[in-house]
Amino acid sequence: MSRGRSRGLRGDRVVQVIRLQINGKPVELERATPLLAYLEKLGVNPRATAVEHNGTIIERAGYASVTLKEGDTVEIVRMVGGGRS
Repeated sequence: MSRGRSRGLRGDRVVQVIRLQINGKPVELERATPLLAYLEKLGVNPRATAVEHNGTIIERAGYASVTLKEGDTVEIVRMVGGGRS
């Protein structure tokens, strides 16, 4: 049984969605989504990103093994260069 929420579109078509929280905001995705695919969708470079998934900081080498699922809490922080020269 799916834990996701159903949402009807165009009357008879049903799409399963999952709800999670990313950077403190509610987000709905069509299905469980690999972290790397989500970062790509955002246009974020994984090499310049820190991710906390359900309270655990994920090492970059572990990004490929993380899948975002119903109820997850994720914090994504992008590194920004700059400062004085």
